[in-house]
Amino acid sequence: MRRKEFSIAEEQEVAEFLEEVTFGFLGLANEDGWPRVVPLNFAYGNGVFYVHGSRAGEKMNLLKKNTRVTFSAAREYALLPSYFTDDHMACPATAYFKSVTVRGHAEMIEDLDEKAEGFSLFMRKLQPEGGYDPITTEDPRYVSQLKAVSLIKIVPEEWSAKFKFGQNVREPERQRIMEGLEQRALPDDLETQRLMEKYCPYHRGDDQATS
Repeated sequence: MRRKEFSIAEEQEVAEFLEEVTFGFLGLANEDGWPRVVPLNFAYGNGVFYVHGSRAGEKMNLLKKNTRVTFSAAREYALLPSYFTDDHMACPATAYFKSVTVRGHAEMIEDLDEKAEGFSLFMRKLQPEGGYDPITTEDPRYVSQLKAVSLIKIVPEEWSAKFKFGQNVREPERQRIMEGLEQRALPDDLETQRLMEKYCPYHRGDDQATS
């Protein structure tokens, strides 16, 4: 298995991000040569991704013929207009975001206990406030439901993660961006400021930046 190596801190950050976002894009190989991309909810746990659907349909047919998949999840935190850092040129316009992409193989889960565990991950993510009985094969009300729906496990073989928050921006541009975000004050602007402070090496006084 080939995998991008993360430090322990980075692995934790990637896992936290995957817990934060609820939507991703599953890339499948289509027989006509065109890639097929399916937007869907997902859950992540124990180093694998879970997606679900009906037992029939295009997605399931394609996976039965080719289990190689790509899966991506991303969140855009802020669009940065060019005038934050340049009064004339359009070039500085950009976006700050987090993204994770994996390549791997999809496996159809038939074991009901593993299905119950996978769907429990979905519920903890999509309904964290609770308000439902635990999903377990010991509850006969859930058994028929678990049998009726398909659960797909994506086992990653390659990882790629990018968190872009101005790591390659030097002063005074960085300060102008921070001020622009503070003045604009959209819902995610203050969070973007916090993440810039976290990831921007020049803010921490490091000598070099990483892109």
